[in-house]
Order: sequence, then C-alpha cells, then structure tokens
Amino acid sequence: MSVDEVYVFRPFKLIALLCVFLALCLDVVALLSPAWVTAEHFSLSLWESCSQSEARQPAEEAAWSCFSTLTSDWQIATLVLLGAGAVATLVAFLVALISLCWGKKRQHYRIVAVFLFTAVVLQACALVLYPIKFIDGTVLQTYHEFNWGYGLGWGATIFMLGGGILFCLRTDIYEDAMY
Repeated sequence: MSVDEVYVFRPFKLIALLCVFLALCLDVVALLSPAWVTAEHFSLSLWESCSQSEARQPAEEAAWSCFSTLTSDWQIATLVLLGAGAVATLVAFLVALISLCWGKKRQHYRIVAVFLFTAVVLQACALVLYPIKFIDGTVLQTYHEFNWGYGLGWGATIFMLGGGILFCLRTDIYEDAMY
C-alpha cells in the first residue's frame, strides 16, 4: 500500500458475527430458562410446569410440585422449532467464523445469511405458537405474564435477523470484483 492509497475498513461482517454470537447465547439461555410464564403460585418453562400448593400451617413454606411439559404436542413443537433455530444459528456462526478467519471466502456470507433467515423463521413460528397455544389451552384464575425466558427468545431472534441483514450487505462492491 502506497502513501496515497487509503483503505477503508468496514466492520459489518465482524459486527454481524457478534450479533450471531449474542443470538446463540440468548437462544441457549432462553431454551434453558425456568421462567417462560409465571403467575402467583405457578411457573411454566419449556421443560416443566410447577405449581405451589397451599401451606398446611401458617409458619410452613408451601411445597412446589413439578411435572414434565413434554406431554403436549404444542410444547414439543415449540421446543423442536427453537432447537432447530439454535442449531441453524450455530451452523451459521461456525461458517461465518471460519469465513472471517480464513480471509477471502465471501461466497459463504450468503450461506450464513440463509441459515440465519431460516433460524429467524423457525424461532418466530415457535415464539408465536407458544403464547397462542398457552392461552388457548390454559385458563389460569390469576394474572399471568410471559417472563424473561420468552423475552430472551425474541431477543435472540432479533439478533439473528440483524446478523442476517449485515451478512447480506455488499461492502466489497467498490473494492473487489463481484463474487
């Protein structure tokens, strides 16, 4: 590079890789989260449903009883969709990491974007299915709210979408020939 040349570094792909990494982390935490829906004396995650029974004596702590939620079809479908989205995000992260580390492998950025957009569709389907089927099938007598585990799932989906968009940007169009 001579004195008169100027090189512009555009870190879009690095930011996209960071978005995919954050999406992967948020997705794993959301999958393992114990709190997707909470209410007074009730908690529901992707794996189990817990409810607190009445205390027998005023000084005694009420006992929690939990059972598996993998008996209903919609909860299994939600778990499978979220798991498939997490796997697609992991594959996209690994391909993007290898492409960025080995230099001029720009043709893989489109593959990464396709994996990320596929993961976004899978995650969005799961995150829309979950509250619809929960409200349709469960009638709680108290106020309930979708908690931080559900919110982390949406956060992961947003980061996946951002990473996919950033991997679609053509920052090399003025520097290199078309790939």
